[in-house]
Amino acid sequence: MALTIAAERSSAGKTTVTLAILAYLSRRGATVQSFKVGPDYIDPMFHQYVTKRPCRNLDPVLTSPEYVKRCFALHTQSADYAVVEGVMGLFDGVEGRWGGVGGGGGEGRGGGEGRGGGRGGEGGRLLPTLPTLPTLPTLQKSPRPPVSPSPYPPFASTAWVAKTLEIPVLLVIDCSKLSGSVAAIAHGYRSLDPTITIAGVVLNRVGSDRHLQLLQDALEPLNIPILGILRRDATITIGDRHLGLIPTGEIPDLDQTLDKLAQIGYESFDWEQLDPLLGLRNPVSLENLGLSREISVETRFLGLRIAVARDLAFNFYYQDNLDTLEELGAEIIYWSPINDPELPPNIHGMYFGGGFPEVFARQLSSNTTARAAVYSAISAGIPTIAECGGLMYLCQSLIDFDGLSWPMVGVINANAVMGKRLTLGYRRATAIVDSPLLTAGTTVWGHEFHRSTVDAESSSPLFSACSLSAQSEPFAEGWHQPGNLHAGYIHLHWGSRPEIPARFLQFCLRNLRKGS
Repeated sequence: MALTIAAERSSAGKTTVTLAILAYLSRRGATVQSFKVGPDYIDPMFHQYVTKRPCRNLDPVLTSPEYVKRCFALHTQSADYAVVEGVMGLFDGVEGRWGGVGGGGGEGRGGGEGRGGGRGGEGGRLLPTLPTLPTLPTLQKSPRPPVSPSPYPPFASTAWVAKTLEIPVLLVIDCSKLSGSVAAIAHGYRSLDPTITIAGVVLNRVGSDRHLQLLQDALEPLNIPILGILRRDATITIGDRHLGLIPTGEIPDLDQTLDKLAQIGYESFDWEQLDPLLGLRNPVSLENLGLSREISVETRFLGLRIAVARDLAFNFYYQDNLDTLEELGAEIIYWSPINDPELPPNIHGMYFGGGFPEVFARQLSSNTTARAAVYSAISAGIPTIAECGGLMYLCQSLIDFDGLSWPMVGVINANAVMGKRLTLGYRRATAIVDSPLLTAGTTVWGHEFHRSTVDAESSSPLFSACSLSAQSEPFAEGWHQPGNLHAGYIHLHWGSRPEIPARFLQFCLRNLRKGS
């Protein structure tokens, strides 16, 4: 068994409850495997910091339903407990023919266009000559499952993941501004889809003993177990900024906060009932599911060294992407564009993930030798992936929120400009050129989450892309340098598409042989 931590909406306290449970179990010496529903990067950082195990994303939009099941089964094999943190509200997911993502963007998921500053300002330009884009899956079959005729649970929602994995839900309810109405919320969430098992509720932000009594009295006729009670506590806070929580590496007192959360976890939950729900007594095997790893080491890739930028500025990576590179035979060499004066020696490829280069623009700009080394490597043909923050780093300059301009690598003849408007949502993207990741005509599903724009049109865009709305206009996205550069705002998860990193490594191998 495992447990899904869900809520009635965003900001109800899912992450606080999840971290309290993870911290307490970890302090007990248990091996805990955590998962996060959706495309989020930051919450998994906190999970990993607590459990010392990589958190895995469960996102069937970016991957597939089969991959969600395989990922969960694989990574729970060696764990004592498993916790799945949900996204947004329990039933917020993908809807309709394309799947316009329901709800707002509070957790980095929404499906609206949200593309401020003009299309050309997002690393691309409008494509008015492509009015038939909605039929593009005929170029290559898109890896999207058919949408169920039943509206519940919505595809890719927390409820959908819980049902798919056959695990119960612990529903977190923000009680700060209600009392008796808690019964209507709990009853509604339990009854909307009877195929979802609500194991119990957590009452969060309870103000007083009298407040608690009112909540308990309201819930008693429903016979829904109250498995946790968290009081209002202003001392338990994790700071946030323009893209959500501040990452773990920037919080100096995080250990003290987690110690408090572990104590809250011990004191605030009914562990006699909760422990059996979380414990993995008989983990499901891949064989029983009829699933396999699908990835094996390719001897031709052994010895390839991939430089992965990882520091305070670049830390948005799906662990599965990094694992797949290694499983295919490559060696990952981590380095810091902030602190390291040079690239690692003898590298054959580079990977720049997303993150917060805008926060560390001064430090990145000051490291002139690293910038020059990256420029030389790309100019020399080293295959390079740059997603979102990585794209910004490769621009001529980065203009921060204060309007200050900081020189960057300069491979891309444009400037990254920070702004107030959030660009957020899933994207269906069809490659319009061959790149180190994709062949022209290949359709993938990715995700954007940023507040920057690029101030010039791409002369060689990677994608013709749409949001997940049937009314979405196609737009060009990304920057391509023939033979070795794939740079764009769209984040990709390679979990169900190992051919993507395999193609990248093939480009690295080809470049190595060319230079030998």
